[in-house]
Amino acid sequence: MRDDLTALAIIIIPLSLAAVGGASSIYAPLQHQTVDVHQWLTAREFLDLFALARVTPGPGSMITTLVGWQVAGLAGALVATLALFVPSCLVCFLVSRTWNHYRGTQWHSAIERGLRPLAAGLVLSAVAVLLRLAETGPLAWVVVAISAAVLMWRPKLHPFILLVGGAVIFLAARAAGVVTL
Repeated sequence: MRDDLTALAIIIIPLSLAAVGGASSIYAPLQHQTVDVHQWLTAREFLDLFALARVTPGPGSMITTLVGWQVAGLAGALVATLALFVPSCLVCFLVSRTWNHYRGTQWHSAIERGLRPLAAGLVLSAVAVLLRLAETGPLAWVVVAISAAVLMWRPKLHPFILLVGGAVIFLAARAAGVVTL
């Protein structure tokens, strides 16, 4: 169990630094490490933990706590949670002091512009991994692409409208016999 706790910390601490802007950027590498590399979870178990982390109150990054629990019980949950939040909190505290001091300078603006596509790429990779794990068909990929396009066009649109729209599309496809749920 001690080896599992150490492995959890070694996996999650670097992810902590990538998750400063949100948990979406760590889903793909977390899945790869816990399912493919260490085989602590099956793909189905990872999806179940992802769904549980999304429907419960709190940040989506709580999936790491659930993964830790699955791997090593309460000790695993504590190690995973601390490994995710402590490093990024320390870095955020230290960087924010310098960042705010140089706000508006040329290098500050250049770094912000450079990080935007990186963040978008990490989120897109997480979406692709989750769709692949869920073994969805082409219709799900199309619905995701349409949802992304709609949100780019109308960024303030309430997500519930997209959820209802996706449900309607899948119910219509099921009624037409195109997909099975």
